[in-house]
Amino acid sequence: MYSLETIFIAFGLTLFAGLSTGIGAALAFFSKSDNTRLLSIGLGFSAGVMIYISFAEILVKSKASFALQFCDTTAEALMLICFFSGIALAFGIDRLVPEDVNPHELKSEQALSPLKTEHAQSKQKMVLHRTGVFTALAIAIHNFPEGFATFVSALDSLTLGLGIALAVAIHNIPEGMAVSLPIYHATGERKRAFWYAFGSGLAEPIGAAVGFFFLMPLMGELTLGITFGIVAGIMIYISLDELLPSARVYGNAHTAIAGIIGGMGVMAVSLLLFKIS
Repeated sequence: MYSLETIFIAFGLTLFAGLSTGIGAALAFFSKSDNTRLLSIGLGFSAGVMIYISFAEILVKSKASFALQFCDTTAEALMLICFFSGIALAFGIDRLVPEDVNPHELKSEQALSPLKTEHAQSKQKMVLHRTGVFTALAIAIHNFPEGFATFVSALDSLTLGLGIALAVAIHNIPEGMAVSLPIYHATGERKRAFWYAFGSGLAEPIGAAVGFFFLMPLMGELTLGITFGIVAGIMIYISLDELLPSARVYGNAHTAIAGIIGGMGVMAVSLLLFKIS
């Protein structure tokens, strides 16, 4: 069984990763309210991090966990089932949000172009505010299983847990930006933007706590494999359905791709340096 020290360290890593959204949220204090290029780059950066770590790390861990109990082909099949189940889960949650307030349904040049002007009308500001709120909810939802994954990984291996916590912390920074900047652009209130983004990160330690109290009796390689697969699916869905379209609308093709490549590059280098050390 796990020692109390191991449990505290695992929870501390999860808390650090989750509350890194506050760093991104604080960037609202240094952003002009009409500067959407920073938001575009931040959204692209977040998508790049999520996509890279999902395919290069999390899915690999999912298959490896399954492979300890099943043959290679079965392990890969189970990984794929969990991956697409995560996508289906994210899609189902997305469908539950009414279309008129769903930020995924409002990502169009026609709907958001007025937001790029200095004198945005109150209706468009309301749309952008809703976008920030629902982005916060979406991030909180995917941070919940992500927090559980970080926690159980740290319990299983401190090295693995630290690597995942570092990766999650890096991508939580632009996630904080993705929440805080739209709300700041809409309301002009830095404190409100910060607390919305900071609050979305709290789902991560909550996920760790739920995992500890309710799922620990079921803990094992199978649980890790399922968790990693589902988390990867949720992250890919959010990246492709929400972050990338938003990055293009708020900026242009160049800002979006710059953010994506930057996110992938930072993630790749950080993981490589961590493995070398």
